Amino acid sequence: MSALDPEQAAVALQTRGPLAVLAGAGTGKTRAITYRIAYGVATGVYRPDQVLAVTFTARAASEMRTRLATLGVPSVNARTFHAAALKQLGYFWPTAIGGTIPPLINHKASLVNAAAIRLGLPVDRELVRDYAAEIEWAKVSMIEPGEYPTRAPKAGRIPPADVDYQQIAQLLSAYEDAKWDQGVIDFEDVLLLTVGMLEQRPDIAQTVRKQYRSFVVDEYQDVSALQQRLLEAWLGDRNDLCVVGDVAQTIYSFAGAKPAFLTNFASRFPGARTVELVRDYRSTPQVVSLANRILELAPGGRQKGSVALKSQLPSGPSVRFETYQDDQAEAEGVLERVKKLHEQGVPYSQMAVLYRTNAQSALYEQVFAQGGVNFLVRGGEEFFKRDEVKRAINSFRTMVGTLEVASTAELMKQAAQGAGWTPNPPTASGAVRERYEALNALVTLAEDREAEGIDPKAFANELGQRALSSHAPTVEGVTFATFHAAKGLEWEAVFLIGASDKLIPISLANTPEMKTEERRLLYVGVTRAKRHLQISYAKARPGGRGQRKLSPFLQGIWPSVEAPNAKAKAHAKNGTNTADPRQRAKAAQAAFDEEQTPEVIARFQALKAWRKAVAEGAQKPAYVIFSDHTLRQIAVVDPKSRQSLGLISGVGEVKLARYGEQVLQCLAQLREE
Repeated sequence: MSALDPEQAAVALQTRGPLAVLAGAGTGKTRAITYRIAYGVATGVYRPDQVLAVTFTARAASEMRTRLATLGVPSVNARTFHAAALKQLGYFWPTAIGGTIPPLINHKASLVNAAAIRLGLPVDRELVRDYAAEIEWAKVSMIEPGEYPTRAPKAGRIPPADVDYQQIAQLLSAYEDAKWDQGVIDFEDVLLLTVGMLEQRPDIAQTVRKQYRSFVVDEYQDVSALQQRLLEAWLGDRNDLCVVGDVAQTIYSFAGAKPAFLTNFASRFPGARTVELVRDYRSTPQVVSLANRILELAPGGRQKGSVALKSQLPSGPSVRFETYQDDQAEAEGVLERVKKLHEQGVPYSQMAVLYRTNAQSALYEQVFAQGGVNFLVRGGEEFFKRDEVKRAINSFRTMVGTLEVASTAELMKQAAQGAGWTPNPPTASGAVRERYEALNALVTLAEDREAEGIDPKAFANELGQRALSSHAPTVEGVTFATFHAAKGLEWEAVFLIGASDKLIPISLANTPEMKTEERRLLYVGVTRAKRHLQISYAKARPGGRGQRKLSPFLQGIWPSVEAPNAKAKAHAKNGTNTADPRQRAKAAQAAFDEEQTPEVIARFQALKAWRKAVAEGAQKPAYVIFSDHTLRQIAVVDPKSRQSLGLISGVGEVKLARYGEQVLQCLAQLREE
């Protein structure tokens, strides 16, 4: 137990009864639960083969088995929900049903495609993927076809393409018929059939419960209604259950995850104990402070069940916030910083560029390839390897050689439409939306190039060069990944790009619940960073087209309060010369007063009054305490902790130690008024 911190030890020492572990990112949850299992075995509370540890990925299950073996308990069953259920289903099938278990299909696309065609629904590769995703959501949510038209809208589901709720309900039934005709089952059936078997055959349920006396469930915030039902069937009327999760990392609600099972655990299991793991061993205080702030600024404050992290690492470099003129400049700026960190000793394999949508990787693939830095695209295809992108480019090249169309943009729109692009974006998320985003990136690039005077033939050549440079084979390099694909991973340096509204949160997030999940996505991205973190966004597309705004999730965090355009406006209004320090100060104050809310301005004035009193008492000039620039940033950020205050430019360790508590007290008093 000496290897554990007090909270981890509290988890390990409770080997019986219901236990909920609220484990923040980087807090060592796997260590805590593996020590708990090992301690329970060592003290004779249970045999190792009587423990079932359930994870969400085969990789996590393998890691848990490895750690348990290291602790001397190699025979514990650590499996995913599906693996555990499939083993039980296969073992008891001859007794419960008779014969052998039907074949398990790894992919349902062909059956979904056949069912959709039978109903006369539109089909293509992306639509079939979206249909399959909707079928999976309905099944893990335990929604019958007849219930779908009523329950799906209440859950905020939007059917793919122009298909309505009733048609999706019909597709659910047709898909099940197609499976029955072929005598196969899918992954959701494995869980459904196991639940049915355990609930309808008390003798089989009794055998399973005799085998497994204690349960541990990792990533419990991602449990679906169907997985919860299976867990309850395994438990019966017992309560030896330890669940581990982080509400702030619930990012799969679209796939049926329900964090309420974690947040309401104590109400379902009277007498349950809750332990919070808050000591972060992954990230520096600077990264942790930012992550906490993102959650604290949510409407209504921090979400129920989430924890406030406390870094256990030495202070590191400040989080970098970068604003670029356009996307190209952002990509080149990130590349430059990546190379600089590499020169300082950070391996490329310990760096990642994270983004909200797969389509954002295209420009970075090109810029990094041209810059001679290898990269790996995780959880998605490289942009120029996507089928729809290749079809659109091939079509564009053909049109360039056969049609007399002068407009680069119009020609690309025609080519993209043939590959599935539409002038208006789809209203639903999923594969169809991903296809649109990828093709729309080509259309946008064509529009930008046309504005720069590039003709169709030259643009076709450029696309060919981009595709070739992106196809350079790589073995090791910087990871490119979406926030979703990055979950569960960590890097020494992380670059979060595209931190603008309509991307973070995504434009499809049009309900409070969806926006809350988007905030959690940003939190997941931030907490992937161990030491170096840079967040950036571009104010416009190339050529200054399409002005963007900073993500609303970063309002009150982004340290730059004196935007260049605001300063220029103030300078022009006052006829000032930026070379004169006094005039610069006046211009900066004018810009601040124009840009900020009355609340922020009031905080600034209160901080100035505090500074004046301190300066007079110390008989020092006011600017020696804190500059106006620093006070403005403090007023905007409104920090609630020493860590948050220490992130602000101009607040060093000496001033933080000398004035930190006074500043925080001043701000706290303002909030109470």
